[in-house]
Amino acid sequence: MTTPHPHAPNPSTRPPAYPSTHPPAHLSTHPPAYPSTPMLHPTPPLHHWLTKTLPDRTYALTRHLSRWQMLLLLACLGLLTKPLLVAHPAIWQQAIVAGLLIALGYSILHLEDGHAHSNGDRERLHLFMITLSSLTTLRYLYYRTRNTLNFDTPLDAIFSLLLYGAELYALGTLFLSYFQTLRLRDRSAVDLTPVPQAQWPTVDVYIPTYDEDVAIVRKTVVAAVAIDYPPEKKQVYVLDDGRKYPERRAELQAICDELGAKLLVRDNNDHAKAGNINTALERTTGDLVLILDCDHIPVRGFLQATVGFFLDKTVALVQTPHWFYNPDPFERNLLTQGQVPVGNELFYKVLQKGNDAWNAAFFCGSAAVVRRNHLLEVGGIATETVTEDCHTALRLHSLGYRTIYYDKIMVAGLAPEKFSAYVGQQVRWARGMAQILRLENPLFNRQLKLSLAQRVCYFSATSHFFFGFPRLMYALAPTLFLLFSINSVKGLGIETLFYALPHIVLSMQTNHIPYKRVRFSFWNEIYEFAMSFQAGIVTLLALVNPKLGSFNVTAKGLVVNQRTFDANSVRYLLVLGLLTAASLLAVPFWLLLSPEDTQAVLINALWCGFNLVLVLAACLVALEQPQLRRAHRLPRQLTAIIHSDGQSWTGKTIDVSESGAQVQLEEWPNVADQVWVELVGDYDGRVLLEAQIMRATATSRLETELAMDFINVSPSQADDLTLVLFSDVKEWYSQTRQEVDKPLRSLKFIATTLWRVFTDLQPATGQKMRKQVQAPVELAWEGWHGDSYLARVVEIGSRDLRLEVQNVSELDRATLLETFPTVGLLFLPSSELPQAQSIVAQVAQAIELPTLNGVEARLVLELTFPTALVNQQRRKIQTLLRSLT
Repeated sequence: MTTPHPHAPNPSTRPPAYPSTHPPAHLSTHPPAYPSTPMLHPTPPLHHWLTKTLPDRTYALTRHLSRWQMLLLLACLGLLTKPLLVAHPAIWQQAIVAGLLIALGYSILHLEDGHAHSNGDRERLHLFMITLSSLTTLRYLYYRTRNTLNFDTPLDAIFSLLLYGAELYALGTLFLSYFQTLRLRDRSAVDLTPVPQAQWPTVDVYIPTYDEDVAIVRKTVVAAVAIDYPPEKKQVYVLDDGRKYPERRAELQAICDELGAKLLVRDNNDHAKAGNINTALERTTGDLVLILDCDHIPVRGFLQATVGFFLDKTVALVQTPHWFYNPDPFERNLLTQGQVPVGNELFYKVLQKGNDAWNAAFFCGSAAVVRRNHLLEVGGIATETVTEDCHTALRLHSLGYRTIYYDKIMVAGLAPEKFSAYVGQQVRWARGMAQILRLENPLFNRQLKLSLAQRVCYFSATSHFFFGFPRLMYALAPTLFLLFSINSVKGLGIETLFYALPHIVLSMQTNHIPYKRVRFSFWNEIYEFAMSFQAGIVTLLALVNPKLGSFNVTAKGLVVNQRTFDANSVRYLLVLGLLTAASLLAVPFWLLLSPEDTQAVLINALWCGFNLVLVLAACLVALEQPQLRRAHRLPRQLTAIIHSDGQSWTGKTIDVSESGAQVQLEEWPNVADQVWVELVGDYDGRVLLEAQIMRATATSRLETELAMDFINVSPSQADDLTLVLFSDVKEWYSQTRQEVDKPLRSLKFIATTLWRVFTDLQPATGQKMRKQVQAPVELAWEGWHGDSYLARVVEIGSRDLRLEVQNVSELDRATLLETFPTVGLLFLPSSELPQAQSIVAQVAQAIELPTLNGVEARLVLELTFPTALVNQQRRKIQTLLRSLT
């Protein structure tokens, strides 16, 4: 419903409506004038006109232009901005220009949030922002080159040029990312059903493995065998390179025999994973090959969603996202609790889509389907570099073949648990990309038959991991000035800030459009700081000698039991942090002794303070947080049916793992702490498990949350659970993220990391789940005085119970309260319990309840069943739980 204008006529005084769309010809189409209530339109404030009205009208005029018309218009406007680029106005004038540019950028973001209802609209606004940001950046670069390079002393000159070079790299990376994100391609799956199944291509599923835990490999094999595809057209192969581990290989052979897969081995480990796959290519015959890392569990619909793309004979590869169901070291050690996108979301949710728009989406080593003949045509998986996947895609593109990126999460993998393992993985990628840049030179190598767009995309990918050098220079520049008077920026002051701020803010605003749900502000700096030294070293060495280094397998499935600090992985970063902190201590001395440098000192101090927060956050990633659960919980809402004593309650899981679940019910069930729970997947896959209820909680909405552990899980049940959790999935919950980046909120969240990581995590609390009963018993213990006491059991579970007893003598009361004896209980026969049952228990707690509302004083005893007697008493306890109501 729209709100009427405050000065509009009263609707009740308007002429009656006509049934036709247009009024009769003899009536004026203009509304009647009302002298007493004129149609006034107050002039909006200037800031509203600048940031909303003007951009809205400009957008309305240009939204119907084609992409190329828009690009031509922006290019013409860019030619008219030469005076703006080279002008050197007074500081106050530059401040006004900076404010207007930032306000204009903000207005475009407002338009994008409120008016961009299609990808075409969003692309036009993004293109405008790219143009505006690029011009502002070039303006800053012109000023930076002409006015701030410092050659006063040799030392100043060296570090001034190093910082300038770092900025040139950063600006080049910025423009490359702008190009990659000009268009983002969102694909839909190609339906296979119109094609007769007899004509569907055959598929070999490869699962390469080396020394990973057999239990991890088994889950992937179970799900791969269950992929929905004609059995006669699919074969699963486990490619084991672990010839050094004969016992493990025997276990893998047994798993393959049991599940219907085949084990392929070889006599050597040449070229690691790439050589393993190439050996398998010579021994299998499938038209297509699905490659899965041994910890990448596929959903059942993987092939149905990807094989259809291969109906186009020029398609050589279909890549899908990698997704990890456990938190990576940044998420776990910084305790972000899912509030911040993980590191790979930017690549898989944005950059690969941008690459796909230019036919430059590349192979990522797993979760991909490759056409066998095309792969053999380029000599199989590339072996010259340690990032064999990207290198292979480069060669496929060089032959003119197409690749597809389909943005649907269809594998659930394991991220490195420890920061050291994460570093090892990133170092391998950094080395491999630098090797490709050195060996293939994708930007200028004429032997590679690539389009210009493909060259740019590959150059962007292979040069990305050189971020270590510029990131360190950004951290060192203000520190060198404050500690050693080495001035990398001549005349640094308010004027420089007014040139730099529009460049920085507009680049953030421009990237906000494609990145706002996949990379939050300032987190990229934390990622880069954390890896800066290692990435800087390996990329430099790879450029000098691309044959240095070998393929290393990323450790998966590790367990962190206690909080530890991996100082070795961040030792250089710790030194950088100490230097940055020390430089802030020098600020008062600068202000006191050199007041003429106040502007430069304050700006460098702010720069150091910002760097220090990011460096400390990066260092704290190495503070390994303990894992409180045996298995990683997935926030999936599965149907869960609780079964107990012939009754059932249906609810939903809040989260679930291979070891337990939280289930939400609409009522409080009268059950003991051991039940059977049936979990139902998205495609009606089911698993029935015995569960121990650890705690129960009543919510504010009068619902019940049960936290339970799965117990006595057999191997077949574990396989069924794997399928329900990881295979029977229509869409993973992380396919889309609703949270949007807010720069100030993001910076605040980073700052709070500095004390949040030291919070001691406490297990959740709740009450025990026990069956409510009213069972008469006789209570006795060794050394009691007089006859046995008549008591009443009010709650009973599989491990403990609660009873109430009245009229206990003072002597016996003291015994129960102080010595906690072992007692005997005789459950008396009743309509529910035909025969008496005797149970031995241990007093764990005794509470005296006074007389209240006419109820006599009584003694409440919490009793536990002795562990030593579990086997002897299990059948009796189960009988009691089943019979008593």
